[in-house]
Amino acid sequence: MRDDKLLTRIGGLLRQAEGTDNEHEAQAFLAAAQRLATASSIDLAVARDHDPALRKRQTPLSRQIVIGTAGKRGLRTYVQLFVHIGRANDLTCDVASNSTYVIAYGYEADIDAVETLYASLVVQMVAASDAYLKSGAYKQETAQQVVTRDYGPWRRRVVEEKALSPITARLNFQSAFADRIGARLLEARDQQRDEAVRAEADAGSAGSTPPSTAVALRNKELEVTDFHRRESTARGSWRPSRASAGYSSAARRAGDHAGRRAKIGADREFGAPRGALEP
Repeated sequence: MRDDKLLTRIGGLLRQAEGTDNEHEAQAFLAAAQRLATASSIDLAVARDHDPALRKRQTPLSRQIVIGTAGKRGLRTYVQLFVHIGRANDLTCDVASNSTYVIAYGYEADIDAVETLYASLVVQMVAASDAYLKSGAYKQETAQQVVTRDYGPWRRRVVEEKALSPITARLNFQSAFADRIGARLLEARDQQRDEAVRAEADAGSAGSTPPSTAVALRNKELEVTDFHRRESTARGSWRPSRASAGYSSAARRAGDHAGRRAKIGADREFGAPRGALEP
């Protein structure tokens, strides 16, 4: 069942993040949005765990989310961002071999929250990488690339240094941005879960017998895992790969910094169109 009030509240927090010029306030609003999503998810998990009728009505489902059109450069970094957000919100994802879409497995409310967060964060990621390239800061940097060279009768893979190209800079920047956002959201989720467990322990010490949050979350995890195992046709697990054109520590540092400072607005939408699964 879709919770439009929850999505509206999350969107409001994200718009507040965008509306402030204070980096710390922006980070706090994003963390608050994730904590709100986690708190709602915990409440639903506990309710399902203690209400057989609700457990029958609310079961895991799958949804295909379009990421971009085939051939667009950098789609793997968009997927990387979505998967990171999904991981912080109890989703398991399969990824198309060309990164044009993902299939998210989980509860409807969690998938809705992830799409809301992603719609804001992907715009911020692209805008930040555009600004980085326009600044020209990457032009003085280099990238490392693994290449195969012939040495007489032998062929060896060696690491070579080369000038940092715009596409390599963008891919490294966006990959690091996605990693940093993932870390921030996981931290906010874990804080909210810890608070819920502590609150339950405090209530228990006062003589009441509240439902077990830890057990409910574990049951939810197992339900999503079992559902994915039954429904998925993917082969193996998806892993984010580093930019095939090369690795740039400078571009990754810039992307990580932008991920730390991200100011997100849920009223923005990703305009690009959103396709065998990743082996």
